[in-house]
Amino acid sequence: MNQQAIKIEGMSCASCVGRVERVLAAVPGVDKVSVNLATEMARVESAQPVEFAVLAQVIDKAGYHASLPPPEPGVAPAADTPAGPASAAPALMPTGGVAVLLAALFSLPLVLPMLLELAGIHWMLDGRLQWLLATPVQFWLGARFYRAGWLAARARSGNMDLLVALGTSAAYGLSVYLLLAGGAMPHLYFEASSVVITLVLLGKWLEARAKRQTAAAIRALQTLRPESARVRRDGQDVDVAIHAVRVDDIIVVRPGERIAADGVIAEGASHVDEALITGESLPVARHAGERVTGGAINGEGLLLVRVTAIGAESTLSRIIRLVEDAQAAKAPVQHLVDRVSAVFVPVVLVLALLTFGGWWLLGGDAEQAIINAVAVLVIACPCALGLATPAAIMAGTGVAARYGILIKDAEALELAHRITTVAFDKTGTLTEGQPSLAVLAPAPGVDEARLLQLASAVQRGSEHALARAVQQAAATRAVAALAPAADISALPGRGVAATVDGVRLLLGSTRLMQEQGVSLQALSARAEELERSGHTISWLADADAHQLLGLLAFGDRIKPQAQAAIAALHAMHIQTILLTGDNQGSADAVARQLGVQRVIANMLPADKASTVAGLKGEGATIAMVGDGINDAPALAAADVGIAMSSGTDVAMHAAGITLMRGDPALVAAAISISRRSYSKIRQNLFWAFIYNLIGIPLAALGLLNPMVAGGAMALSSVSVISNALLLRRWKPEGQ
Repeated sequence: MNQQAIKIEGMSCASCVGRVERVLAAVPGVDKVSVNLATEMARVESAQPVEFAVLAQVIDKAGYHASLPPPEPGVAPAADTPAGPASAAPALMPTGGVAVLLAALFSLPLVLPMLLELAGIHWMLDGRLQWLLATPVQFWLGARFYRAGWLAARARSGNMDLLVALGTSAAYGLSVYLLLAGGAMPHLYFEASSVVITLVLLGKWLEARAKRQTAAAIRALQTLRPESARVRRDGQDVDVAIHAVRVDDIIVVRPGERIAADGVIAEGASHVDEALITGESLPVARHAGERVTGGAINGEGLLLVRVTAIGAESTLSRIIRLVEDAQAAKAPVQHLVDRVSAVFVPVVLVLALLTFGGWWLLGGDAEQAIINAVAVLVIACPCALGLATPAAIMAGTGVAARYGILIKDAEALELAHRITTVAFDKTGTLTEGQPSLAVLAPAPGVDEARLLQLASAVQRGSEHALARAVQQAAATRAVAALAPAADISALPGRGVAATVDGVRLLLGSTRLMQEQGVSLQALSARAEELERSGHTISWLADADAHQLLGLLAFGDRIKPQAQAAIAALHAMHIQTILLTGDNQGSADAVARQLGVQRVIANMLPADKASTVAGLKGEGATIAMVGDGINDAPALAAADVGIAMSSGTDVAMHAAGITLMRGDPALVAAAISISRRSYSKIRQNLFWAFIYNLIGIPLAALGLLNPMVAGGAMALSSVSVISNALLLRRWKPEGQ
């Protein structure tokens, strides 16, 4: 599946989002479109590549302006990268704070008589001066509303700009008519049209500033990328641009410098501050042979690092992409907003016409009818509706990333608040995942050294944690190495089979031995004793003779944070389950120590996935937490998969949430930020709807003048984003 990100200028409300999505979805070859008002980005998915020029053309035709987002820092720009269309704003048209200031300066004299009236001073500015002050606000500073509104109308659609343009034009036009019609002292409405435009411009400026704050997490991560690296080549240290660094280069990192790229320490030792990447508050010790992440800060030692990943494949780039994708995606609740927005502007136009007609026919006062219709048009802006959900998602995913919780998509963020049950894998999730060989128990007639020698030969070359423990034990005891095993075959969830010195051997679980008809009676009592004490048991047997050769018992330390993590979930009224391929005795021992409520042991990968599916069928909302390849099916089957980044890439791809450090306490934190974010989404949608549900009837009944309506409309957008920004105060429990 091909994905393109497109920057879109000119969107102002939820109706704009809907129109851009419709025109992009109609392009041949496009399968899926998601447009985000808060980020002003579109994500387009297609089976085959679709030319950017084709997408840009339909966006421009709809009244907006498309461009490619800038390349990632540190990545050399392509020579033929097409530039997006220029911004629609003419060079002489002020924008941002300048436009707001100018509009306020022009509007203040128009509002001054109203302010003086409150103090008992009766004074009125000459009508011609009012016209001179209001005209530049209406047609110069407010030109953006006419331009965008016309494009929307031409596309047979509507948006906020069309409502503002129609409303203020009606007030301005009525004032010009009354001024030309003459009379002693006609009541003009130039101040209404000018103040509405000023307030809308102010609201959009404040909104833009607030949106930049919601994207602060992305900018903080991007600042971690160094622009250059010190590379050792031919014995010389040379500074090169970051995009010139290659895999296997040796980079030199001095104390206090930022590590330029992902790599493995070739020489040196130091403490590394990875706070902004993993959320780990304290620097961690790193030695030769250990991995370091680009963007982390080196502490006190000089490091020589062999580069393992650059550019888009680096850890930092992948983190940024995950956060960007999550912020660009739509939560399921947003689809309701989209359906409302699709009909919102046409309904408002009809309500404004009904308001005008009702007041004119019933009261006979065309002037009052126009003003009330203007108030309806102005207050009904759907900006807040379009921002309610994406603003909360951006703030929530951003603050989560700061603490080492990467939420892959908005759906995972929304679903996580409903989690009722968390199922944990054991090894590497609740335990350190670095087991050691604790006990060797040979069968009668088998030498202990021979048992370890054969087990070591079978496991040589395997990256499994238990295999590494066997190899380490063989090296520590100086066991003579045998010839490499032949015909090695992995038996997922059971163990491994291999031929050593002409003998076909089986090394694995109790289930494997039972399936192969190997009697375990000689060591069954010893195995039960070891399992009760929390050890993991593997058996070694001669497959051809169906003869037991011995057992190996492994011990694995429980993570220091695991007990507190389980307690935190229980405090949130969430059930915990231990779902493991390990034996029942070992699983029970860990569960007792941690307080896990339910244990399901002896699970194959497919068993884990079917068990998770069964729990979902019982009505539970399930999160699965794991770190290994064997956990990937269960992670994918769960409502929300949560992967430890210390595990495999397969697990992380199958999960909706990735924890950047192997701390199980982050599971409760991920659910906590999901609950807070979803709460903000509901609050924002409530306020966005309530503004219109209350404001439109008040305006239609003549109880709201256009200036107050303009202020309320601007306030609605700002309040929605400000409420979402409160999420930035969130911290995981205990931090």
